[in-house]
Amino acid sequence: MTRRSAAEPAPFIYLASLSPRRRQLLQQLGVAHELLLPGDGEDAEALEATRPGELPATYVQRVTAAKLGAARQRRQARALPPAPILCADTTVALGRRILGKPADAAEARAMLGALSGRTHRVLTAVAVWDGRRTQQALQVSHVRFAPLSVGLIERYIASGEPFGKAGAYAIQSALAGWIAHIDGSHSSIMGLPLFETAQLLARAGVRFGLNAAA
Repeated sequence: MTRRSAAEPAPFIYLASLSPRRRQLLQQLGVAHELLLPGDGEDAEALEATRPGELPATYVQRVTAAKLGAARQRRQARALPPAPILCADTTVALGRRILGKPADAAEARAMLGALSGRTHRVLTAVAVWDGRRTQQALQVSHVRFAPLSVGLIERYIASGEPFGKAGAYAIQSALAGWIAHIDGSHSSIMGLPLFETAQLLARAGVRFGLNAAA
């Protein structure tokens, strides 16, 4: 198998993520990418299990590193051409409490009720493997919701939007109309901080978009 030299720009990257939002954000940067998704025999959700007493920043970086390790093994097992691999994970934190993906309507209801009228953090970790080393970045944003009425929460749950989303909401959904303030990165809250991602990809030798001729 031909190996890419350190000086040769990577023509594409592997994105090891099921998130359509991360694909959209990479397309916004002009990054050519191919999906490197878990196979039927992999339990990707198990990588996101929390550990007792684990702080949100530690958690999200650990999960991202675990996802990257699994993706590297996946690429090798499938004998795919070498290319940088990008993984990311996003979590919502209220104080030290990690708010993951709700398992059901009751859990979504509890999460949204806890976020109502309060400021929380959205932490996204990104990791890129360039074939020799891993580089990682962490972006932390603060989001404040206006008070959410019981009826609003119930309608949002009925839309199905909270499921599969950390903290039971998506910033690109209709609930954005009740986000009173953001301090940080909108793209990070969506799932991929574009500034930090662009820096990591550039250091990994990836040419993309406006950076293609750099």
